[in-house]
Amino acid sequence: MSGRYPRKPFEGSPLVSPLQQSVVYTAESPSALDAIYAQNSGFTYSREGHPNAVTTAAMIDALEGASGGVMAGSGMGAVSLAVLCAVSAGDHILGSTQLYGRSLRLLSEEMPRLGVSSDFFDPTDAAAAEAALKPNTKAMLVEVVANPTLRIADMEGLAELCAARGITLILDNTFTTPLGFRAFERGVDIVLHSVTKFLAGHSDAMLGWVAAKDEAMRDRLTVLSHTWGMTAAPFDCWLAERGLLSFQLRYERAQANAAALADALADMPGIARVVYPGRKDHPEADRAKTLLGENFGAMVSFELEGGRAAADAFALAKTIPLAPTLGDITTTVSHPVTSSHRNVAPETLASLGINEGFFRVSVGVEAADDIIAAFAAATDRARRA
Repeated sequence: MSGRYPRKPFEGSPLVSPLQQSVVYTAESPSALDAIYAQNSGFTYSREGHPNAVTTAAMIDALEGASGGVMAGSGMGAVSLAVLCAVSAGDHILGSTQLYGRSLRLLSEEMPRLGVSSDFFDPTDAAAAEAALKPNTKAMLVEVVANPTLRIADMEGLAELCAARGITLILDNTFTTPLGFRAFERGVDIVLHSVTKFLAGHSDAMLGWVAAKDEAMRDRLTVLSHTWGMTAAPFDCWLAERGLLSFQLRYERAQANAAALADALADMPGIARVVYPGRKDHPEADRAKTLLGENFGAMVSFELEGGRAAADAFALAKTIPLAPTLGDITTTVSHPVTSSHRNVAPETLASLGINEGFFRVSVGVEAADDIIAAFAAATDRARRA
């Protein structure tokens, strides 16, 4: 990314993009309005685009090596647009068993109402995906680093499988970010982000972004966004633009802190296990290295001994905010059983290794020693409970 603007600034232009809250834009005449629509050369109604969305989308496009990315009102808006673009009534979609909880619900509960059937597979095994294919399978939704288990998908195998069968491969790249995984260079057809998280980075803007490699799909995403009203607000786009300027600095600092925290947690009494893609004891450590290089991310998961009682005591120490989010500059923890995965069947949670003592950590940019000290105090309280 070369700077704030997708265009070259000119002398006298504002350094900070103006916030343009207008819902509607005027035209000089019916012919001029007709030309705006025909040539896609301006703005008419903010549901169909506005200057702040264009600027923010262009910045994320540059990070992902994409073009024509669409801003959505939330990360789930971006997921929904991607799925709606790829499938129609009568089609079948495959999803990873290890997706964000609402993505699981979208595929398993909402899409069947629209005539789209779904099944789920272990993303770490491309053979499992192949075994789950049906003649009408048209799309596959995965994450490189699963939420919240941090398992690593077999992206090379899945990309090969989808390419061979003509299946649209959709990637939620929120956890991994473009610094960790360049989706279009790895065989992905549609890539999306919850911009709310690492890209914006301050927990004050609710946004999504989605882009397709194929031009026809890009056009389809745009039309769907306008028709379904999955519009991004100008103010949120304006806030996200500010956050994007510091994204790389924030993410690199948070990654370094995450690696240090993971190692420290592994040595703390009362911790049953730690999951971090950069650790040698990660189940897919070699694959993580191949796919991510040294960008193992800013997410850490761990399991406390002692179940719900220990989890409550950990949170009540109040040394780390308990919040169902990620990607903020501040370190936060979430408890999937009571938040993102609260509606997932107990047997499914057990198969994924998610239990009452399981926490997901989004590591921030504070001093590493301070983060580790906060976790030491909380785990000590949990152990004594």
